[in-house]
Amino acid sequence: MPRKSESEVSMELSSSSPPRSPTRQPLYYVQSPSNHDVEKMSYASSPPASPHHRYSMSSHIHHSRQSSNSLNNPSSVPWIRLHPHPDLDDDDDDEEDLHNSRHNIRFYFCLFLLFILLFTLFSFILWGASKSYNPHLIVKNIVFENVNVQSGNDGSGVATDMLSLNSTVGMIYRNTATFFGLHVTSTPLLLTYYHLHLASGQIEKFYESRKSQRKLAVMVSGYQVPLYGGGSDFGNIGNKKNMDSLTLPLNLTFVVRSRAYILGRLVKSTFYRRITCSLTLHGNQLGNSLNLTDSCVFN
Repeated sequence: MPRKSESEVSMELSSSSPPRSPTRQPLYYVQSPSNHDVEKMSYASSPPASPHHRYSMSSHIHHSRQSSNSLNNPSSVPWIRLHPHPDLDDDDDDEEDLHNSRHNIRFYFCLFLLFILLFTLFSFILWGASKSYNPHLIVKNIVFENVNVQSGNDGSGVATDMLSLNSTVGMIYRNTATFFGLHVTSTPLLLTYYHLHLASGQIEKFYESRKSQRKLAVMVSGYQVPLYGGGSDFGNIGNKKNMDSLTLPLNLTFVVRSRAYILGRLVKSTFYRRITCSLTLHGNQLGNSLNLTDSCVFN
């Protein structure tokens, strides 16, 4: 019997082996091969002419059976935990939203500062413009209705001469401003004989609208004012002859305050006017108007 070569034997074995069914591919799983499976796969990938070909063929068949069993029993397949990747798009959106939020905050803060700057500038402009509209006050006259000196006692019981005096001061107040009104008050109007206060009066608080004027009549009077020896110049004015010869140098002083609320109470302007009038009381001119237009100084 002729001896067969190794190649012929290999061909006969290949033809005599039953046809293998194609390996079913897994639908969806991840398998981590062991070191033993890696060696089998390396042997199976060796060329057919190598000495280990027969072993590799059987190894490949065994591996196919294991794969088929793994499909039938999924619990036997080693699984690898897949860690979800962070959503980079969400991170980018969050960073963009944070950036936009900071940008909006800076933008609104700049707008607020700009508004404050413009409002302050506008307020200074209004305040400066208001200073050119000084109110005008004219002291027109004074009328002495009566003057009387008699003996009496002061509050502590000291005997002295007592003075009673009634007079009326006429004035004109004018607001020349075109865009604001004025709230007007004053200090007491003091009628003095040197340093001795004889009578006083008060301008009632009032409001003067823009570009308008009004006449004022202020009562300046004193009742039972102690003279403490300062009334020697008055003489005995109870006598009509002495009253006609009475001449007293007097001073009328007061301060008028005018306040304008230009922009509510946020912007206001205040004007002060100090008035000092020098006049002379003549006993023979009681009841007559004494002109003070040229007798007053305004500061």
